[in-house]
Formats: sequence, structure tokens, C-alpha cells
Amino acid sequence: MEKINNVSEFIFWGLSQDPEVEEVCFVVFSFFYTIILLGNLLIMMTVCLGRLLKSPMYFFLNYLSFVDICYSSVTAPKMIADLLAEKKAISYVGCMLQLFGVHFFGCTEIFILTVMAYDRYVAICKPLHYMTIMDRERCNKMLLGTWVGGFVHSIIQVALVVQLPFCGPNEIDHYFCDVHPVLKLACTDTYTVGVVVTANSGTIALGSFVILLISYTVILVSLRKQSAEGRRKALSTCGSHIAVVIIFFGPCTFMYMRPDTTFSEDKMVAVFYTIITPMLNPLIYTLRNAEVKTAMKKLWRRRIFLEAKSK
Repeated sequence: MEKINNVSEFIFWGLSQDPEVEEVCFVVFSFFYTIILLGNLLIMMTVCLGRLLKSPMYFFLNYLSFVDICYSSVTAPKMIADLLAEKKAISYVGCMLQLFGVHFFGCTEIFILTVMAYDRYVAICKPLHYMTIMDRERCNKMLLGTWVGGFVHSIIQVALVVQLPFCGPNEIDHYFCDVHPVLKLACTDTYTVGVVVTANSGTIALGSFVILLISYTVILVSLRKQSAEGRRKALSTCGSHIAVVIIFFGPCTFMYMRPDTTFSEDKMVAVFYTIITPMLNPLIYTLRNAEVKTAMKKLWRRRIFLEAKSK
């Protein structure tokens, strides 16, 4: 079919059609988004200024927090504004940019979590060679790989959508532009495109999950040979990462590793991985990581000392 595009904008249905529910959601999600910004900025500031947090693990944690801010900012501000708007509209170009951002930052986060699992494997299983293997040059290359991988993935997703004809309707049963809801509006058969989209996302999610599973299986086996104190410290750092992986990979797997079908829970699941997970990440890493908490306390004391000295 020749491409026909009579759609200049899309209309979101949003989270709810009830004005009272939308007002409550506006307050709740405004609070959540504020916590995302403050929590992740605090992590970034602590890692950048903390003298004790110079290991590769915190190098990647710093960028994970940055990606979380970007990832949630692609959807949250628009969703919050739409909760009080009568017409929840987004331009065609804006929709494509939002789709690109969601997949770019979401895929980059998956790759960073995978790299962090490899970092924990080297730190626990090869501690004597840790700083040699995970030197700054290699860390920079791995980080660059996460951004390039996220970019390639998102370009593929957007390319599959922009070549489709859209001639109406233009109402999206969601609160942001994602591949599957937008595909439903195309004026042609999208079965093949849907299969490619699922295969693209599924390959990344499954491949990353296999690497994570192998890394932590080897880690758990190697911990049997260490002392009780060594196991406790290793499990403390790994536990935070495992918790983040579970709460992020679970919803993403539900959304992107299944056929192009719609469930009533889709929007709530999307809220979980676009807003709830970025909000929980700083809490998980600060509450379960003694080094991060110690660094934060020292920064706070240093600030109080500087303020008292200036007076």
C-alpha cells in the first residue's frame, strides 16, 4: 500500500476518563516525578563528589541515575500535564520523538544493568584483577556500547513505524506513544511489523537476561568459597542490583516479549517501568548500600561544616 498520512496529531486516552481520578493522579504522579528527579540527582551528586565512590560500580550507577531521569522525563511531564487537559494531543513528529526516546533510554538502561552485572561478576569472582579488567578505558567503551546499542534499537523501532500509512483514527489508548498502541492505528496490515518489533525487543531482553542469569549463577557459586563477611558484603551490593533488575525486567518482559495483543493492565504496567522503577532505584541503592549511605552522610556533614564556617 502506498503510504498515506492524513494524521497530523494523535490523541491520548490517558490513564482515566474520570476527572476526579485524573486530579488525584496529577498530585500523585507530580510527587513521584519530583522524587525521581531529586533521588537520582542526589545519587549522581554523591557519586561525583564522594571520594569513596570511585569504583567502576559507582561509575555505572551514576549513568544509570542519569538514564532514569531522561527515561522518565520522556513520558512523565507530558502525562502529568495531560491529566488536567481537556484534549490530550501530541503532534505526529512529537509522537515519533517520544517513541524514539522511550526505546532509546529504556534499552540503554537494560544494557547498563547488564554491564553492572558483569562488573559484579569480575569484582567477586576475580577480585585481584578487578581494577585491571575494569579500568577506566574499558568502562568508557562499555558505556559507549550501551548508548550505541540503545540508539540502534530505537532507530529500528521508529523506522518500522514511520513507513506505515496513517489515515485515521488517531486516538491512542495509552498515555504515551509506544510501538504497539501506534501500530493499531495504521491503515494496513501490521502483522509482519509487529513480529519484527517483538523479535527486536525480545532478542535484547532475552539476551540481556541470559547474561544476567549466567553472571549471578557464577557469582552465587563462587560465594560458597568465601568467608561469611565476604559473602555478606558481596550480597549487599548484588542484592541492590538484583532488586532493580527484577522490578525493571519483569514489566518490560510482559510488554515487549509477547504478541501484539492488548490487556487492560498495559497502562498500569507501563507506569511501573517508566515512573515507579526510576523512582525506586535511588531508594534501593541508598537503603541497601552502606558505602552510598556513608558517602551521603559525609557530604551532608561537609556541607554543614562549610555553611557554619561561612557564617
